[in-house]
Amino acid sequence: MQSTLDDRIDAVRQFNRFFTRQTGVLREGLLHSPYSLTEARILFELAHGEHLTATQLGRELGLDAGYLSRTLARFEQQGLIERVRAEHDGRQFLLNLTQEGRDAFSVLDRRAREEVSEMLNDLSEEDQQQLLKSMRTIQTILDRKSLKFSEPFFLRMHEPGDMGWVIHRHGVLYAKEYGWDERFEALVAQITAEFINNYNPERERCWIAEMNGEIVGSVFVVQKDEEVAKLRLLLVEPKARGLGLGTRLVHECIRFAKRVGYRKLVLWTNSVLLEARHIYRKAGFTLVEEEAHHSFGKDLIGETWELIL
Repeated sequence: MQSTLDDRIDAVRQFNRFFTRQTGVLREGLLHSPYSLTEARILFELAHGEHLTATQLGRELGLDAGYLSRTLARFEQQGLIERVRAEHDGRQFLLNLTQEGRDAFSVLDRRAREEVSEMLNDLSEEDQQQLLKSMRTIQTILDRKSLKFSEPFFLRMHEPGDMGWVIHRHGVLYAKEYGWDERFEALVAQITAEFINNYNPERERCWIAEMNGEIVGSVFVVQKDEEVAKLRLLLVEPKARGLGLGTRLVHECIRFAKRVGYRKLVLWTNSVLLEARHIYRKAGFTLVEEEAHHSFGKDLIGETWELIL
């Protein structure tokens, strides 16, 4: 009998639990060290990478920017890393392991090799080859797909200064591409100010997209009432279009809205925003209302779209 999707999900999760238990990654101190799995991965990337910034490191590991920042600050206090101002850009700092950091990584690396060696030595040659073949199969299959952490962009939550970017880039791009005047920029400033002043992290979210160390997109979910949320200020820079970023941002909004218990996600846009409308329709939104209006120096047709969650 063919398994259902739920059965397959349960099987993958069961394998994940088994594998993490077998490899011991859930122990408080990985490899009998004071470091968690994530902290050890950060040390690994810094030991093998050259001239990494915090943004690049976060994108490589798919880590929340706030968590990574706190971890790096703690490593710096412990003398494991140092920040060096980049010669090509004085605004950026490169992360390097200190000698103490390299020593800490060497201990982790040696213990990891010893544990894997011990595991393999308990297996026959035939079992070792079958295990390695199965692992290569898993890696090959997953590498073929555009999974969230293999995308060319990286999503994070908002940080100080991001709202200024959102306001500025909306003003510039909409003036250039649609001829809208500065009153649209004023509207965006009002929306972002309300978001910051009334921010409820349990029910609202802003995603900022970065690519190659630059911000290239944004989107917001804000609460309308207990059952309805609004999707607002979807923006993708021209250099990042065609990569699926707009679709990914919208899907993040949908996943978040479902997870926190909203019943409906709504948005307001204009008929001239063809690319955005295509993304909304493809994501399952339905156009429920149209109204002509004169705003931002243009005659427009405003549209209300909604998605039942």
